Amino acid sequence: MRKKKVNLYPGLPPRLRPFTELDIVCGVDEAGRGPLAGPVFAAAVILDPLRPIEGLRDSKKLSEARRDELAPLIREHALAWAIAECSCEEIDSINILQATMLAMRRAVEALQTAPTLALIDGNRCPQMDVRAHAIVEGDDKVNAISAASILAKTARDAALVRLHDLYPQYGFDQHKGYGTPLHLERLRLHGPSPAHRRSFAPVRNLLQVDLFAELSGQMIETA
Repeated sequence: MRKKKVNLYPGLPPRLRPFTELDIVCGVDEAGRGPLAGPVFAAAVILDPLRPIEGLRDSKKLSEARRDELAPLIREHALAWAIAECSCEEIDSINILQATMLAMRRAVEALQTAPTLALIDGNRCPQMDVRAHAIVEGDDKVNAISAASILAKTARDAALVRLHDLYPQYGFDQHKGYGTPLHLERLRLHGPSPAHRRSFAPVRNLLQVDLFAELSGQMIETA
């Protein structure tokens, strides 16, 4: 019985594919560029065409429950997968764009099977030894990028739940570090934690206010 041929690139017509059937293609995506706290994550996935996974798409278009169902299937069925991150300290040191590129490169380099091409979600590629090609909205056009999107998102969400255990006053388990009204309220109430990105404006502005208040108090004491 012949196996049904699987289209691993549902939104990418053959004429637009920057590779041949001889290439070992991995999909790469990130999660967590926008939040005010926590690391930025990236994942790289090489899918097995003989073990298709139904329902792959951009993780943002899936419910949390569906992402949690798909993530273990991806890890079980993929030929190779890897997840990497960049810390808050790295984000503040080199900026979020460069930290995202670094996390992507780390994920690709951690794959146990070396790809010949990395398809990157977005409009730019990290600098690395593997040939790379950026695809805008690739997480809905290439199944391997969709899979990477799901792994990166679920890994980051789990990391933010662990941060909630350390700093429960911020509600990280609810907003996952994004700048929601709840998060901003807790941030103003408690000030930044070690898990917050100090280079991001809402956090940086609070730190500047605190520093101004501290300096003003010192001036009053010495007057």
